[in-house]
Amino acid sequence: MDTQFNRTAIYISLGLALAMVLAVIFGAKYVFDSAAQQPVALPPTPSKEAESPECAALVGALPDKLLDHPRAELADPAPAGAAAWASTSEDKVTLRCGVDLPQQYTEYSQPVDVEGEQWLRVIDATPGSDLTTWYTTQRSPVVAVTATGENAPEGLGDALQQLPAEDQKPHAAPLSQLASGPTDMCPDLEGALPAEIADGYSRRTDVGGKDTWVYSAPGREEIVVRCGVAAPENYRAGVQLQQVNDVPWFEDTTLAEGTTAGTWFALGRADDLALSAPQDAANSALVRLSDALVEATPEQ
Repeated sequence: MDTQFNRTAIYISLGLALAMVLAVIFGAKYVFDSAAQQPVALPPTPSKEAESPECAALVGALPDKLLDHPRAELADPAPAGAAAWASTSEDKVTLRCGVDLPQQYTEYSQPVDVEGEQWLRVIDATPGSDLTTWYTTQRSPVVAVTATGENAPEGLGDALQQLPAEDQKPHAAPLSQLASGPTDMCPDLEGALPAEIADGYSRRTDVGGKDTWVYSAPGREEIVVRCGVAAPENYRAGVQLQQVNDVPWFEDTTLAEGTTAGTWFALGRADDLALSAPQDAANSALVRLSDALVEATPEQ
């Protein structure tokens, strides 16, 4: 009798435990599904062609699922030419049509081929962010897709066919607008330049020009070194300089509008030199370039 009672109690306990587990599972699924079904809010962004017929046709042809995320509603006021897919409030993909290509797109950029479409990959350099935005470079209007991680925007081929094929004009290359100066020290400097100037940035041989050297990293804005430039126009005696390994550097903040890169000028050498680098890679670039300058070029 006691044995039968104990078995009954055990069965009841097991049943209750199983019911609680199922309740947790289904409850979590309900919360997950509810979060995924919440409208996605998109802040206002300059998109001068978002209301164009081309963008409307693109949005109408977008898939119901993208990168394993279901299509989501946009929160009011929903911007024109936009769409979103979301599995949770954090794990989502957003799309905007009619945007401008960022300043990072220059003749030095290396677009990525994704299913036959050319995309500019731009990694968000904000500390703690894992977002990447992809921009079409051969469609008009331009489309931007933002997603977490390194997920390429696969699955948009049919929708992009709604947009005319058109090569987008790149912005001027970094430092290309600077006036030229003496270049006597430049040949010696070239031989002392490192193969890697910052983490992940390798020296390229396919772009650049005489006395201009380009370093690239996937998804990042290029680092550019130009030897033999004119003295910086905005430098004034008494301004604060950054001393790096015996080389004084002047940062010209007036040249940084519209880009995440800064522009620095090496002073005190035989000729003047300029560096363009993203802020998060600049310290490493300044150190390694300063070492090359000290090794290969004379002081004034």
